[in-house]
Amino acid sequence: MDRYLHCPIHRDYAGTIAQRILVQKFIVSSVLLAGFVPAHASQALSADNAEAVLLDTVEVKGRASHSSAVATSASQGVVGQAKLAYRPLARAGELVEVVPGALATQHSGSGKANQFYLRGFNLDHGTDFSVALDGVPMNMPSHAHGQGYLDLNSVIPELVDHVDYGKGPYYADAGDFSSAGYSRMHTLHDLPKGLFKFTGGELGYYRALLADSKKIGSGDLLAAGEFNAYDGVWQQPEDLGKYNGMLRYTLDNTDWGLSVNAKAYHSSWNATNQIPERAIESGTLDLYGSMDPSDGGDSNRYSLSSNVWSRGESYKNDFNAYVVYYDLNLYSNPTGFLDNLVQGDQVHQTERRVVTGGNGEQTWFGKWFGFNVDNSLGLQIRHDEVIGAALNRTEQRRIFETVRKDDISETSVAAYLKNQIRWHEKFRTISGLRADFLDINVESRTLAANSGQRNAALLSPKLSMIFGPWVDNEVFVNLGYGHHSNDARGATLRVNPVSGDSADSVSPLVRSRGGEIGLRNSFFPGLNSTVALWWMQVNSELIFVGDASSTEPSGRSERHGVEWSNYYQATDWLTLDADLAFSKANYVGVPRETNYIPNSVGRVISAGAVVQLPFHTFSTLRLRHFGDIPLNDAGSLTAGDTTLVNWGLGYQHKDLKLELDLFNLLDAKSNDTAYAYTSRLPGEAAAGVDGILKHPVEPRMVRLAASVRF
Repeated sequence: MDRYLHCPIHRDYAGTIAQRILVQKFIVSSVLLAGFVPAHASQALSADNAEAVLLDTVEVKGRASHSSAVATSASQGVVGQAKLAYRPLARAGELVEVVPGALATQHSGSGKANQFYLRGFNLDHGTDFSVALDGVPMNMPSHAHGQGYLDLNSVIPELVDHVDYGKGPYYADAGDFSSAGYSRMHTLHDLPKGLFKFTGGELGYYRALLADSKKIGSGDLLAAGEFNAYDGVWQQPEDLGKYNGMLRYTLDNTDWGLSVNAKAYHSSWNATNQIPERAIESGTLDLYGSMDPSDGGDSNRYSLSSNVWSRGESYKNDFNAYVVYYDLNLYSNPTGFLDNLVQGDQVHQTERRVVTGGNGEQTWFGKWFGFNVDNSLGLQIRHDEVIGAALNRTEQRRIFETVRKDDISETSVAAYLKNQIRWHEKFRTISGLRADFLDINVESRTLAANSGQRNAALLSPKLSMIFGPWVDNEVFVNLGYGHHSNDARGATLRVNPVSGDSADSVSPLVRSRGGEIGLRNSFFPGLNSTVALWWMQVNSELIFVGDASSTEPSGRSERHGVEWSNYYQATDWLTLDADLAFSKANYVGVPRETNYIPNSVGRVISAGAVVQLPFHTFSTLRLRHFGDIPLNDAGSLTAGDTTLVNWGLGYQHKDLKLELDLFNLLDAKSNDTAYAYTSRLPGEAAAGVDGILKHPVEPRMVRLAASVRF
């Protein structure tokens, strides 16, 4: 339990000894409502006399919710490892789907970042959704493939202790790429026993995980290694080879702690990208075929980070620092033979970068005129040194032309103030002011005119008002400004490197604003339910298009929607959850008949059940549905609806766990992703053909896993 208080979200009212005890008791009661089941015995603290009292321990069985003492909005939440343990993942990127309404799909090989969607945003590979792992940011600004590129393949799901998330631009400590939301993943500090897990499945799927922790001195050393191989259903086998390694040393004491975390990741793969629907219908290409079988890539990521925290009766603080090395080689051919009728349109996007930075927050607890007050001061610094970010034209992965190559230096600094006041037992406010500064410097190796230096700054106020609880109901009103950065190359662009025409640069920072009204309810025993009505506006959808190495303007946008999330511990053997998210996304200031935002997902529904059966067995059933996806601004082309059902059966007793997972139970042939643009196959008109290009979901497949604790 003390570990959860180390997370900043859970420490908001943990200043004095008594306050920390109250938070501990509240977390115990709230997680019980979230579906925790009594097991054996452990210790808890009494808020009245701070003496140790023996109580039943709780075993995490589901989603944890924020206590009413710390939640900022109805759209915040915490998901623990126990819920992840009953959620079979076909790919690591699906970890973001623990955020209600979030969606992770794939239009390329398993080694590439997923395509993400949330709140009517086509997030591409991460433009408006930020993720941090143990305090280290995962999004990559000014990336060779796309702004905010978010690759989660280096995360080992079994070692994720818990995930904090929030949606909307209402949080002072959430900055770049967080307009739609954020997710903060935290790895385990130690393991009660070592773990060996092996998974085998159809289509050449193999995965092995070995992890263990040992007490060294006053701390714990956790070591883990993962290997994953996969071919897939594609006519061109993926030949995926993924390797992950982690070392973590953690000291956890009552009033202070520290950790040092080292991670290593390597992956190589072949990719089958989206293909024209017309080619599938005519039989020119198989559903699992490819326009260019030589697509694919390789990537490496190595990081070293540290975290130090402490707390006393009147303060708490948390500081971390990190250094990351990252590289990528990505080969993609999204258009076939449109631009080059002979050699094809394959492009090679590559970069190497070193990221350094750190975050710090200091909070003071006190009283103003008799009101309990928390004041926080935070500082976030990040520097990206990108070497040789390039776009090359290739044939069968052989370079025959360099379109653009740049060195990029990008520094972001943010400072924020946050104030919490409990005005009344039934009313509190959280206000914040965030200042972001961005400095970029681009040195073009191919076209001097596109070199340059720019900087920008934004102030983003935030305000949250929380009313209640009344009869286990709490009402949240949230308002705030946020932003995302644009690619540095787009900010210094003067000449289109493809056509040679003059080009307009974009603002380095793009402002967003939003509001939300939410209700959190836990009136019915075992049921946690939240409803949120939200609205958001983005000043400009301007983005740097990595595939073309140019800037594509798309105007101001507005989004609104409703979300309903439910978690129900029906009995001690049945757990149910259901999340429904509906949104509308439109351009502002354009005719209604052409104001659709392409690839904005209007409907996301997920639901699941976990059943504890006799003889140490269990079964899971999960449904994921998404639809209402326009593919062009007229809305005349759509991606169709996709519904996937996964079923699992398992046996768990003492140190042995066996699992059988059946993905895509109904063998759907729907689209995982789809786009509408011009492409050309050999023999077609030189101007190409407009239409839908799609990447299907993978067919029904079985995977068997065996886990042993030692």
